[in-house]
Amino acid sequence: MSSNQDPNNSRVMRRKQRVIKKKKPVGKFKKFLKRFLLTALVFVEIVIAIGATIFFVYAKNAPSLSEAQLTSAGSTTIYDSNGKIITRIGTQNRIYVNSNKIPQTLKDAVVSIEDRRFYKHHGVDPLRIAGAALSNLSASSGLQGGSTLDQQLIKLAYFSTSTTDQTFKRKAQEAWLALKLDNTYSKQQILTFYINKVYMGNGVKGMQTAAKYYFNKSLSQLDLAQTALIAGIPNAPTDYNPYANQKLAKSRRDEVINAMLANKKITAAQAKQAKSESITQGLVQTHESSTNTTEKSKIADAYLKQVIQEAESKGYNPYKGNLKIYTNLDMNAQEYLYNLANTNDEITYPDDKLQVASTVVNPNNGKIVAMIGGRKNGDVTYGLNRAVQTDRTNGSTAKPLMDYGPAIEYLSWATYHELDDSEYVYPGTSINLYDFDDEYQGAITMRSALTQSRNIPAIRSLQAVGITKAQNFISKLGFNYKKTLEFQNGIGLPSSTLQNAAAYAAFANGGTYYKPRYINKITSSDGNSKNYSSSGKQVMQSSTAYMITDMLKDVISSSKGTGKYAKISGLYQAGKTGTNSYPSDVASKFPSSADMDSWFNGYTQNYSVSVWIGYDHQYESGNYLSQSSARIASYFYKYAMTYLSQGKTNKNWKRPSNVYTKTVNGVRELYLAGSSDTVSSDIESSSIASSVFSSTSSSSSSSSSSTSSSSSSSSSSSSSLSSSSSSSAVSSSSSSENSQTSSVSETTTSANESNTQQSN
Repeated sequence: MSSNQDPNNSRVMRRKQRVIKKKKPVGKFKKFLKRFLLTALVFVEIVIAIGATIFFVYAKNAPSLSEAQLTSAGSTTIYDSNGKIITRIGTQNRIYVNSNKIPQTLKDAVVSIEDRRFYKHHGVDPLRIAGAALSNLSASSGLQGGSTLDQQLIKLAYFSTSTTDQTFKRKAQEAWLALKLDNTYSKQQILTFYINKVYMGNGVKGMQTAAKYYFNKSLSQLDLAQTALIAGIPNAPTDYNPYANQKLAKSRRDEVINAMLANKKITAAQAKQAKSESITQGLVQTHESSTNTTEKSKIADAYLKQVIQEAESKGYNPYKGNLKIYTNLDMNAQEYLYNLANTNDEITYPDDKLQVASTVVNPNNGKIVAMIGGRKNGDVTYGLNRAVQTDRTNGSTAKPLMDYGPAIEYLSWATYHELDDSEYVYPGTSINLYDFDDEYQGAITMRSALTQSRNIPAIRSLQAVGITKAQNFISKLGFNYKKTLEFQNGIGLPSSTLQNAAAYAAFANGGTYYKPRYINKITSSDGNSKNYSSSGKQVMQSSTAYMITDMLKDVISSSKGTGKYAKISGLYQAGKTGTNSYPSDVASKFPSSADMDSWFNGYTQNYSVSVWIGYDHQYESGNYLSQSSARIASYFYKYAMTYLSQGKTNKNWKRPSNVYTKTVNGVRELYLAGSSDTVSSDIESSSIASSVFSSTSSSSSSSSSSTSSSSSSSSSSSSSLSSSSSSSAVSSSSSSENSQTSSVSETTTSANESNTQQSN
């Protein structure tokens, strides 16, 4: 080393300086980290304090723990619109089993699959909640949830099972009650409560009842595989139903067996043997129908079936939850319709095979008042409900919905708009459309065509509107189809009486569609209530609804109307008939006048009623409607509406301000302000300037058979009325009619030959 070198610059000193410089920021980082951790700790403590406060506030208001609630069958009660009990679900389907009668194998199976640490925790298991996620990721030893058996029992006994009710408040109360439960009862008592409480599918509650139902044995008589199946069902009773879903049921059973093996409750040899057993081994194949069906539930069977489905669609399980379901059912009306369908007191039915379906809706709120799903069904519980089946077309009751309603809504047609009832071939096909009488009437007004239910004018109306617009119109009325409809659907839509009653209700109330509802309110066992109602949506102009109603009044009141058998003296009502004839490939097997189905849709301002009549197996010999039996739909409506209207206000419909009247060939007709069908010289109201109509016929087509040339102008539209072509035809409107018809540019689709003749 050089003697004159500065000692401060030696390598040793420089190294020390570097070390010192590096240590300075470490001290700052420690201080920052310390402050951050202290702040985070304070924040966590605050969050915990707030959470604990909220938890205890909620827990304080939790229901009281009682053995009666823990051991009850937990039935759901269903009420009618007047708050009277219709039926209870669940009370009759349980065999209670005491702890000393429950085999240890079942206890092991339940604990292994549902709550492996059941004997170690005190009602709530933080380790289980944290470990459930990791366990479920591997799924190597049976899936488990975060809730303990204690919590599951509390949920079954006290709270709604609806997924929408999984709130912090509910969870806090559930946890609090689970802690109290574990402190009050022994583990064996809690397990016994659970085994007797769970829903096991097919209307069965409790595992002892399930053993009897599925295997006709007691729990102590089941083998390991059967025991595992019973233990696994409560997690998802519908999915693990061994009758309906055998593959899923076996998978769940094997899950339970694997969980028992992992929990060292069985040996590998036992597990292998149990998993090799067929899921159907020992399974009872037939069951006797319940003999405990009450008279009320029998009468309201179809309605109750839909109530349960609607509750389930809202996240509730009527078989699990102790619910109070308040419905919109008028039990008196339901009983009347039931007797009307099942006795010959008012209507003489040709045989007991003939079926009836009917739905009654309140047009002012969408509430389903009554429903009949069939007749002569015996004591079947939740049987086939034909009122909601959509496998039959509604015949000519589709015409106001698919043809004339859209024509008024989109094309502003007047009720005297002239249509052509002449030979017609479905566009793009060689298929002819015929009417029930195989005749043509030539020029005919829309009112007369609808009153007499002529097919060809209806399809020409649909063609003028276009399939797209027509389908859009009915979609807003509850008719939703995955495929594009065809022209044949102008005289028949696949639909149910429920859909038809709700759709016609929009005509009754001035154009508002209410989604039909069975349920008014649901109250769960914790006292939480939810009300249900339809807000309603305006789907057509009030003028459209009024003009359709005005024409449909003639269907019933006119001597030429197809609905004359539904006439009720003095009642303001409107309605439409509909029938379906047999397809051409089988028509020869039946009389020429035979029909498959008969419909009647009718309404007042208080009720909308749809009725279907027909046979389940309509192609079998003898299962057809004669002309007289086809009228039963009209008679059924008539008697039903007569009963429903007793004591109700009988009001006529009020004409909207934009709808005008005029007399055409002695008939009171309606038109809209600005409609191309109006004739300026005949306008009754002087408030509308004649210039509004000056261009209505400028686009007339020369193709009209009732118009001599294509040079029709507004003056020709004002020509004198003529009755030469039809008793109620308006010759001056033909040019504008053809203008609208010829403007259709939509590509047409082929028609199905089986529907070439639908009438009335």
